[in-house]
Amino acid sequence: MLSEQLRTMGVVGAGGAGFPAEVKAKSQVEFILANGAECEPLLHKDFEIMKRYPAEIVSGMKRMMESTQASQGRFCIKEKNKEAVAAIEPYAKAAGIDLTMLGDFYPSGDEYEIVYAATGRLIPAAGIPLNVGCVVNNVETLYNVELAASGQPVTRKFVSISGAVKKPCSFWAPIGCTYADLLAMAGGPTVDEIGVFVSGMMMGTLTFDLTGIVTKTTCGLIVLPKEHPLVSRKSRPKEAMAKIGKSACDQCSFCTEFCPRYLLGYDVQPHKVMRTLGFTLTGKENWSQWGELCCACGLCTLYACPEDLFPKEACDQAKFDLRTAGIKFQQSKPVAVHPMKEYRRVPQSQLRQRLNVEKYESHTPFVNEEPRPAVVRIFTKQHAGKPATAVVQEGDQVTAGQPVARMNEGELGADIHASIAGRVRRITPDAIEIEA
Repeated sequence: MLSEQLRTMGVVGAGGAGFPAEVKAKSQVEFILANGAECEPLLHKDFEIMKRYPAEIVSGMKRMMESTQASQGRFCIKEKNKEAVAAIEPYAKAAGIDLTMLGDFYPSGDEYEIVYAATGRLIPAAGIPLNVGCVVNNVETLYNVELAASGQPVTRKFVSISGAVKKPCSFWAPIGCTYADLLAMAGGPTVDEIGVFVSGMMMGTLTFDLTGIVTKTTCGLIVLPKEHPLVSRKSRPKEAMAKIGKSACDQCSFCTEFCPRYLLGYDVQPHKVMRTLGFTLTGKENWSQWGELCCACGLCTLYACPEDLFPKEACDQAKFDLRTAGIKFQQSKPVAVHPMKEYRRVPQSQLRQRLNVEKYESHTPFVNEEPRPAVVRIFTKQHAGKPATAVVQEGDQVTAGQPVARMNEGELGADIHASIAGRVRRITPDAIEIEA
């Protein structure tokens, strides 16, 4: 069965939280949707992989359709990416898969947006695509599905490197190598002091540590000078973000009016979450139901707020407080698209200008080389669910593609494989180190 192959070959969602692909392959749905939107500014790895591997991606999609007994496939791709469209279209047409053309807006890759754009269906509040007969897969995930069907495990990650680097590019990297290894492939940074956004500036994380490790969900790196305003904003302590919000928020509600989930009809109201910051001296003990359905796209914080405040981070805290208290918000009104939705879309070009990164926008052409690290550190948990259990011992010799950690029966997760050949140097509770 395909689902068993996906589990043992370690296939998980390559563009998000790493949800095990075997679970989606076991479901019964009407639609399989390929997500080729790639809406994070300056990230172009999905564009490159669609240009280079269209046959494999469409074949992997077809396998998922057969596994789920889906009657329809929709390939969601931005109309502006003409080279990718030209590569994918003939294979999709031959497989009976329709193309859904998307505009160049943020966040067009959000799965709620993808489902609505491709099918016209609205996922129930706090629901998942499966609730409306859909399964959504990132295009790299579909590429990995095709490889898994022929017995090839996930040992590499397709990434793009952009921003303040000498040679923006895209390439395959062995899982477990470091961010420093990736930057070296791009010729290194163009400035002395940098901040590095991992998997995006909007929904990714900021780091200054180049020893960070590539996992199955790493989409790429965006390098910016350390003094860049975006680096400064993302570096602020949470307490400072809440303090300035409490003192400066004037309840203009722009954060809510531009919220993609609010415009789709979900009860997400960041301006009301910002209100709770003033309820006590710190705001830490407050929670707000209006942040529960937030998708953390960051548009409110980094684009909509005229005061440069942090409503997304306030929503993050609200969700944490709700879950800690065991409270689950239930949207009382039916989900209905806001009449202004189509008029409040945020074009990527405007978002890049607001972020002050337009000068870094460039192609990240594919490079047919890979980093060759002396040591890789492979995490045993690179997916939603539980960590995999090591099946090798320190001192063992392993080959690339050999299983080094497996999931126990009945556990949610995916097996882990060696990304290089070498000797198992060290095993810790969360990782396996292999020396080439």
